[in-house]
Amino acid sequence: MRRSRVLHVLSETFWVFVLGVICLFAFFVLMGALSPAEAVGVTVAVLILAALWIGHATWEARHRDGRDPDVIRARERRGF
Repeated sequence: MRRSRVLHVLSETFWVFVLGVICLFAFFVLMGALSPAEAVGVTVAVLILAALWIGHATWEARHRDGRDPDVIRARERRGF
């Protein structure tokens, strides 16, 4: 595997992990197991992660090529 492909997969894995942490925090807050006022450090950390994730998602949406080369290759292989 190429090094750039490995770095891309690791980057995407990191951002999925960040999204999971944000969702887990929101879940515990909604269930009442965690109060954001009592866990100020965790709340600030999750807010920073959320801001970073939103920035990353916006960047990806603006700079992504509209067509996935794997999908194009698969369609050409099937004859469409």
